[in-house]
Amino acid sequence: MRPVSRISLSKSKNHGRIVSLPDADQCLDPTQLKCMEQSFRDWVERSPRADVRSSRRRILIIFLLIRYTGAKLNEVLALNPLKDIDPVRHAVFFRGGATDSKSDPREVQISETLSGEVRDMITDPSFRGTLQNHLNVDPGFVRRKFYERAQDCGFARRLVGPEMIRKARAVELMQGNMPMPAVQMMLGHSTPNLTSSYVSFCEDEIRQVTRLFIERESMRKTSARNSFFGKIQHIQRGDIQTRVDLTTIEGHSITTVITNDSMERLGLKQGGLLAAEVKAPWVILQRGDTEPECSADNRFKGIIDRITRGGINTECIVRITDATELCALVSTAESQQLELNEGDPIWVLFNCFSVVLHVD
Repeated sequence: MRPVSRISLSKSKNHGRIVSLPDADQCLDPTQLKCMEQSFRDWVERSPRADVRSSRRRILIIFLLIRYTGAKLNEVLALNPLKDIDPVRHAVFFRGGATDSKSDPREVQISETLSGEVRDMITDPSFRGTLQNHLNVDPGFVRRKFYERAQDCGFARRLVGPEMIRKARAVELMQGNMPMPAVQMMLGHSTPNLTSSYVSFCEDEIRQVTRLFIERESMRKTSARNSFFGKIQHIQRGDIQTRVDLTTIEGHSITTVITNDSMERLGLKQGGLLAAEVKAPWVILQRGDTEPECSADNRFKGIIDRITRGGINTECIVRITDATELCALVSTAESQQLELNEGDPIWVLFNCFSVVLHVD
C-alpha cells in the first residue's frame, strides 16, 4: 500500500472540513476498499437465517453509505432510509447527527447502480419490517463489524474505522481529480472554497459536476487517467472545427478543438458543464522553470509526486495543485534522459486535439 496525501477531517458542530496537509499518511486505497466491500457482501450471503441476513444487510448498507458518500457514522445512523434516500434523483439527504436537526439537509449524490441496490434492499418486505424508519444501530456494534471485516481482509484496525473509511473516500475522490469544492460539499464543508478567479460555480452546478463524476466513476467506461470537470467559457466555431475553452472549479483553463459535428451532437453551449479527459500517453513532460515555448495549448507547472518505472514505460504522477494531479506515461528511456525524480518541478503539456469532451 502506497502512502497518499494526508487529509485532515477537522471536527465542528455540523460538518467535517477537508484540509490538505503536507505530511504523508496511510488509508485504504480503492482496491482495498473493494476488498472490504466484498467481505461485507460475502458475510451477508453466508447466513442461512433470514433474520440474521437482514441484520447483516443493515450493516452492509451503513458501510456502503459511508464508503461512497464519505458521511460520518452518526449521520448515516440518523438516516430514515425510506425518506432520506431518493431512488429517482440517486441522492442521499443527510440532516445532521440528530433526526430533529433543523438545518437544511445535505444532498450527496450516489451512483445509479448503488441507488438501485439500496432501493431493492430497503423495499424488500422481509427487511423493511426491521427498519423502523431508521438505520439506528449501536455505533460500537458497527465498529466491531468493521473491524471483523478488516481482519477477514488482513487490514490493520486503525485503517478501517468509519472515520478512516470516510477519509479514504476523500482521498479517492481527490486522487480521481474530483474538484476540491465538490469534495468539500460532498463531505459536509459548510462553505466550499471556490478558488477560481475566472468563473463562479453555484451550488447546483457543483452538484451537477459531482453527479457527472460519480456516474463516470461507477461506470468506468473510459481508460483515460486524467479528468477535468468545468464550465464552458468560450466557443469559437470555424469552417470545419470548433475551439472550446473551459475553466475548472479550481481555475485551470483547458482548450480543446473538436469537429463542428461533434459540437452540435454534444449540444455544447457557453456556460454548460462537461468533463474533459486526456489519456496519459498524450501528456508530454518538459523540465525547466520558465513556461515552454511550444505549440501545446495546455500547459501546467507542477511537482512530480510519484514515479513508477517499468522496463519499457514509466508512469509519472504530477501534482499541479493540492487537489489535482495528472498522469503522464513516457518511455523509460525518455524518463532517464530527462532525469526525472520525485519532487522535481516539471511542466505538463498536452495539445488541444488530445482533449476528449463528455457531457452528462
